[in-house]
Amino acid sequence: MPTPPHPLAPGLGDAFTVAQALAVGHTASRLRARDLDKPYRGARRVVTPPAPAAPHDAPLARDRAERERVVRAARAYRPVMPPGAVFVGRTAAVLWGLPCAHGDELHVGVFAPRHGVRRPGIRGVKLSPRLVGTCTLERMPVADPASTWAMLGAELSVRQLIVLGDAVVRIPRDQRGHPQPAQQLCTVAGLRAAAEAPRRRHRDRLSTALDGIRVGAMSPLETDFRLVTVAAGLPEPDLDVEIRDERGYLIGIADAVYPRERVIVEVEGDHHRVSRTQWQRDIEKHAAYGAAGWRVVRLTSAHISGPHPLAPALLRAALGA
Repeated sequence: MPTPPHPLAPGLGDAFTVAQALAVGHTASRLRARDLDKPYRGARRVVTPPAPAAPHDAPLARDRAERERVVRAARAYRPVMPPGAVFVGRTAAVLWGLPCAHGDELHVGVFAPRHGVRRPGIRGVKLSPRLVGTCTLERMPVADPASTWAMLGAELSVRQLIVLGDAVVRIPRDQRGHPQPAQQLCTVAGLRAAAEAPRRRHRDRLSTALDGIRVGAMSPLETDFRLVTVAAGLPEPDLDVEIRDERGYLIGIADAVYPRERVIVEVEGDHHRVSRTQWQRDIEKHAAYGAAGWRVVRLTSAHISGPHPLAPALLRAALGA
């Protein structure tokens, strides 16, 4: 039976440089032990057992797993990151918790006149100080949300930029439904300022996307619903609306509302289907909406996505009724 390796010095953490480990007394052979991997040259990371696989339709499971993967890779690279370098682009977006696909490479930027980072697993980007604001997130240097969104104008379509922008400007709510404006990553005005910065590339695409960004969409699917129905000629809804009864009691918070027609649209992700608690809450909430005189249209991704979405026809019928 193999002898387990000696414990690591507690101050090293889960990711560290070879130099740091040697400085606290570990040997080169200890750094070759099987409990460590080598994500980047000069770096070591503690091997952790893989998390249990979540069911394919588990609520938000894939998004969480993707962010955890990127965060783990970023933390492993952080100890050997060049001074002044920051995570940018798709990596920064995922670190901020935004809906953005990410490949295997980390996107790392350095400010001119320094040259971009070149090493396996890293996509180096040269930055202009006038176009990229930086901050610290979970002890990692990252481009701020507005800069991240504007930089992705080079890679994303207008529709993808709207989805991403909606996520940046949304105002989260706590478990009791109270809005938390202090947790908003950026305002629409902040995005516009980043898009209109001098020498910003792809400004026309960013400007077109800005015209479609709204505060209140709480998921990419809600943004897709709005874009699909507006493109079909239907009116824009009010978003993230508190619905109260005649006594002023809060019944629920609706995804999209058409006040004049007394129509509520609920855009339901998988968590509405697989969570028993959410399912029971939805039944009670929709019954209360009906008792208060609202017509409820419930839509899933099957109604919203695809080349011929059904959402516009279902909504048009409800508004006409």
